[in-house]
Amino acid sequence: MNEIMTSTRSEGVKTVVEMIEIESMTGEDIERIMKAIIEIREKIATHENEIKKMREEKSELDAILIEACRVLKSDSLKNEVGTLTRRVKKRYWTTDWPSMYKFIKEKDLIEFMEKRLNQTNIKEYIAENPDELPPGLSTSSEYTVSIRKNRSYEEKE
Repeated sequence: MNEIMTSTRSEGVKTVVEMIEIESMTGEDIERIMKAIIEIREKIATHENEIKKMREEKSELDAILIEACRVLKSDSLKNEVGTLTRRVKKRYWTTDWPSMYKFIKEKDLIEFMEKRLNQTNIKEYIAENPDELPPGLSTSSEYTVSIRKNRSYEEKE
């Protein structure tokens, strides 16, 4: 028996958890699930925007404290709230990938690279070379769903 467990949560609304037999799902069941996904997606977007604003505000406050440390000629400040430590954080990147690849290859510095594969490039390579898979390559596939909200849809209470 194919079953799906759905759970919808909203502030002020109690949690609803129910088991639905896939074979007996109605159009209303599917609409309800789609509506829940859209609501969750919209809440996630709202929270992501709020988090983005908070990160921007934090960056501004960090800049003020970094300047305070510079003015006070100190890398450490302590008060009732806690201890602030100013450190130099260095990041590296290249503006010339062909030269960087050549350098890495010549010096055998593969550890300069991060351990992840470019999904688009791997997919293209496999499509062009189906009989020549890279050693150790693993793959997984899964179905996903996407819902495009109908612009004329109005929530009915």
